[in-house]
Amino acid sequence: MTEDEFNVIVKGLKESSGIAAKCDIASVADSLGLVGGSIAVGDDCAALPNGDDYLLFAIEGFMNEFVVGDPWFAGWCGVMVNLSDVAAMGGRPVAVVDALWAKGGEGAEPVLAGLKAASDAFGVPIVGGHTNLKTDRGQLSVAVLGKAKCLLTSFDAKPSERLIAVIDHRGQYREPFNNWEAATSAPPERLRGDLDLLPQIAEAGLARAAKDISQGGIVGTAIMLAECSGVGITIDLDAIPVPAGVTLSRWLATFPSYGYLLSVPSEHVDSVMSIFASRDLTAAVVGTIVEGSIVSVASGGETSVIRDYAVEPLMQLDRRQAAK
Repeated sequence: MTEDEFNVIVKGLKESSGIAAKCDIASVADSLGLVGGSIAVGDDCAALPNGDDYLLFAIEGFMNEFVVGDPWFAGWCGVMVNLSDVAAMGGRPVAVVDALWAKGGEGAEPVLAGLKAASDAFGVPIVGGHTNLKTDRGQLSVAVLGKAKCLLTSFDAKPSERLIAVIDHRGQYREPFNNWEAATSAPPERLRGDLDLLPQIAEAGLARAAKDISQGGIVGTAIMLAECSGVGITIDLDAIPVPAGVTLSRWLATFPSYGYLLSVPSEHVDSVMSIFASRDLTAAVVGTIVEGSIVSVASGGETSVIRDYAVEPLMQLDRRQAAK
């Protein structure tokens, strides 16, 4: 990568709307009085102690333009992204519920079809929800309940650990959005098996920290992980595998259907990499967890700070809320 190409990528990351959107978390958490509570805020799911295990509870809402522009896939994603959040916490899903607003039954039908298709494919039941068919536009929110024996959290990345990114490259963009779609045509047994790798890693004690790659992309997700854990992260852009025909700049802005960051102790890196390789998932060590509060990217001899959350917090959450 040339210096000019590096500078363009850095500029794009610093101006990313997907990363900036995560600032909304702080104001909402503050208004609700969540910061400093018994349940950590900033994870992919709320983890509720439940005897010898944890109940996992999460919800996703979808942009209006996405629900209108691709309603079937919005319904599918309603299930898929919630299950991804559960997996990112080292858990397995139990059930989902949805809240749907639509302009009549005709407006609701493709969203409901997508929800049902994903429910069938992943083998997770939709057990209820809320429906309003008398609105002037489509809107969708979906929640999930899961269980975990051993947690992966956003609060347990430690300096000297290695940052592994795993993404299913067996897909394509769902144009015109930056959604990398590698699930709707995949065999159901593969979808379920791939998700189950995260709880297997947690239960084997190979990692304690992970995060689902969201609309903030690899770097935005790394900033969230770093801020929650109170660490810095250095990302090697040259180490990030990119699908054929895709530019690195777009890949860094991509929301993959299957994508995670894991902070892994050096002695467990080979084992974790082998687990993903056994299912033909593309994984790579793309960075290092370091002391401090800076998330930076590097390529060749160039390095640039993308965010110092001590100076410019992203989620502005209390790191002392480490998951129990």
